[in-house]
Amino acid sequence: MNAAEQAKGVQLATKIAAIVNLFKNEFPDARADLKPWRNDPDTREWIDPDSIDLGFHFPGWSPKLQGRSLLVQIRFHQDSVDGSRRLIGVEIAAFNHEGEAWRLSTVERWQIVGNYQPAPITVDKLKHFCLKLFELFQTL
Repeated sequence: MNAAEQAKGVQLATKIAAIVNLFKNEFPDARADLKPWRNDPDTREWIDPDSIDLGFHFPGWSPKLQGRSLLVQIRFHQDSVDGSRRLIGVEIAAFNHEGEAWRLSTVERWQIVGNYQPAPITVDKLKHFCLKLFELFQTL
């Protein structure tokens, strides 16, 4: 779900701002997009209400990223018994002129999968960003 729609309280709005700052610490030239999903019925059908989704756009095509835009999906699990919410994974997808260039998921082996591969230093920055997200969301 769009980050802008998830910012319902001060605590979560503060964490969303922290996400943007963490990303910009690694990639200072990125522009954050708190509403990466369009508001139409087809898109709404696929939106996960247990995620915070942000887009990050770069000025032009980045050879180190092998893309121009990133979609970051921070996924949570809501415990039906006690109502607690915890971070279960982060997915990052890069897009170029052909569509999805690559994808990184923290759910399994933290590997980049796709037809294009970002530079190793960029992979390190992305993984560091993901680790910081797990630290940020230790408490919700």
